[in-house]
Amino acid sequence: MAVLLAIIAYTSVTISHHGWNLLPIFFGDMMAMTWPGQFNFDFFTFLLLSGLWTAWRNEFRPAAIGLALGATFGGMLFLSAYLLYLSYRTSGNIAAVLLGPGRLQRLRGAMSPE
Repeated sequence: MAVLLAIIAYTSVTISHHGWNLLPIFFGDMMAMTWPGQFNFDFFTFLLLSGLWTAWRNEFRPAAIGLALGATFGGMLFLSAYLLYLSYRTSGNIAAVLLGPGRLQRLRGAMSPE
């Protein structure tokens, strides 16, 4: 919750001073091959991994693709809210948060003695 609130506050101040024009700056720094660009590229790979995990966790269903786009382009603003939501929905079960309900159920079935 603290991260979500901090990101909202920081983003609000940034938007009020610089507007919504992030993408040309973000990708422009990458194209310039500078240290800010290297950081942006590194960060963007984290965003892509976050989106891929979100789609995988939700078994690549149509809604999962929308969530993955939210994760990729929403960054920590999306991920902190999504993880907070998942921790509430799963009563804090970290395996359910990470794997999703379908995979967790299949894993439990595979581990039960027959």
